[in-house]
Amino acid sequence: MPRKFMFTREEIISAALNLVRRGGMPALTARALGAELGTSSRPVFGLFKNMEEVQTEVMRAANDLYQCYLTEDMAGGKYPPYKASGMAYIRFAREEKELFRLLFMRDRSGERVEDSREEIRPLLEIIKGQLGLGEEDAYCFHLEMWIYVHGIATMLVTSYLEWDEGFISRVLTDGYEGMKARYMKGGQTYGGNSNGTPDKEV
Repeated sequence: MPRKFMFTREEIISAALNLVRRGGMPALTARALGAELGTSSRPVFGLFKNMEEVQTEVMRAANDLYQCYLTEDMAGGKYPPYKASGMAYIRFAREEKELFRLLFMRDRSGERVEDSREEIRPLLEIIKGQLGLGEEDAYCFHLEMWIYVHGIATMLVTSYLEWDEGFISRVLTDGYEGMKARYMKGGQTYGGNSNGTPDKEV
């Protein structure tokens, strides 16, 4: 007879995610997870090889939640889709501080960071459509805007500032319009090199 488990993988991942939401990844231990489930750590290791596998699934679940923020805000119609993506990123930072730290503020020195262009393909297509930019210009435009958006988000997460949504919206518009003027100045765009950095300053 197949072994019956007290919990499903999904229930364990949900409990693990809640632990990380409250205390970050250091809070996710086998003992703490068992306590969150109201049992010992034994059921965890009946469905997962080790805690590293649980951590991997928590990362995936956190990213899934972030993607829900993006989808919801970009489809919501409150802001134009590209701006909505930045507002969603910042909203996620405000409402899910520990998950934001996990996804976007962890030490990446031991990771292989690859070109994530295809992950942001929908955003690049929006930029290209709105501004008439080529692929490289659209990519550079997004990288520069993302630095701007990420800066605001991290300052909210670290309690360096506490801006309301209206002011954040205004700041993002100012940044976007400034970048737009820079890229479209004189009817010309400014390309980027293979490292994604602009090849001409204005």
